[in-house]
Amino acid sequence: MIPNKTQLFNNCLDAVNKKIQRYKAEMDTIKESMEANDVHTDYDEEGSKGELLGDFEKYAKYLDTAQTMKLTLTKIDREHYSESIKFGSIIETEERYYFIACALGEIKMDDGSSVYVISTEAPIYEKIKGKKAGDTFMLNEKEIEIIEVR
Repeated sequence: MIPNKTQLFNNCLDAVNKKIQRYKAEMDTIKESMEANDVHTDYDEEGSKGELLGDFEKYAKYLDTAQTMKLTLTKIDREHYSESIKFGSIIETEERYYFIACALGEIKMDDGSSVYVISTEAPIYEKIKGKKAGDTFMLNEKEIEIIEVR
């Protein structure tokens, strides 16, 4: 049985918000380290600062990606269901559930089940886009049936 779309959406939003908080916290920690390094002169500041700056930029990119995911999630119509697979659809196959939203990966539901949250950029999306319940697609040389689409 397909998971509740509102609960799934909220679990995805929670996961993205946790990523955003984690990346902001990492950036704050790095910023504090960089400021603390301005005071010390007894070691190679330039190498340390360069490494910290690189880490700061890395987390800034992660943060930007997470914020884009959040924006993408907000575009999903949680009330609308479609018979054919498109952005915002939840799909039940023989093997697992998919939610077409953003590249979040596996999300755990309250009942213990898992849903794989993928973006429209994922290679599997190209294989399932526009398909309906009863259709099949090939994945890893295996034919998989789509049981339900919402």
